Amino acid sequence: MVADALSDAIIRIKNGYMAQKKDVILPKSKLVTALCAVLVKNGYLATYKDEVATLVYTKKVAALTDLDRISKPGLRIYVNKNNIPTVVGGRGIAIISTPAGLLTDKEAKKQGLGGELLCKIW
Repeated sequence: MVADALSDAIIRIKNGYMAQKKDVILPKSKLVTALCAVLVKNGYLATYKDEVATLVYTKKVAALTDLDRISKPGLRIYVNKNNIPTVVGGRGIAIISTPAGLLTDKEAKKQGLGGELLCKIW
């Protein structure tokens, strides 16, 4: 059993892209399912069903360059609505855990919500 399912899922997705895999098996949790829903919505994953995430490639180029976990179990990082970071000049996304669920940086700014800054993806 993994102590931090979100970090494990992020690393598995990143390693899957680096190894040019088609599918990646992820740990099952509500947070990982919500993360994958955001990634599918933003085009970084093709599908997520039954703990299997299908990765996206365009002419053998990965849709995802890098993932960076920001808030960790030992050091939580929170941002308010005015301090939400922009990732790679707006080309990437930051995923924030808000009272409305997991949102991207753009959605959180639009709704005026802050929360825990989980990760940055570009």
